Amino acid sequence: MRLAMFGSSPPGGLPHGADEDTPVFVISVAAQLSGLHAQTLRSYDRLGLVSPGRTPGGGRRYSMRDIAQLREVQRLSQEEGVNLAGIKRILELENQVSELQQRVDELTEELAAAYAAAEQAAAAVHASYRRELVPVRRQNALVVWRPNRR
Repeated sequence: MRLAMFGSSPPGGLPHGADEDTPVFVISVAAQLSGLHAQTLRSYDRLGLVSPGRTPGGGRRYSMRDIAQLREVQRLSQEEGVNLAGIKRILELENQVSELQQRVDELTEELAAAYAAAEQAAAAVHASYRRELVPVRRQNALVVWRPNRR
């Protein structure tokens, strides 16, 4: 799920070098930013709806992408009436679509490179011709060529 609210630069308030995937927010801040209770965030983590980063001590750290996903889970639940199992399936399918689109993009680039290589190879073959073939006017006679024997 791409976050449109950031554009190409990290949002204000994030440490230098951090982006939308950098886990920086403790659970209380993430709860406040997402409009959910901290216990709800813990439940969503247990259910696999959102997977925050962890500190070496095991504390949860949420990224801006996680917070956007929490908001989407809440929207699907409250506005669309989707249960949590349905939301989990929707998120899995969205992730699968993103991965497949990325693979299609990779394969498209590989195909373009293969076409370019094939065109280069064909051009090299054509350039190697020594003009050994000569056009002959079409006649009703059969001509047999025999090389000179020395």
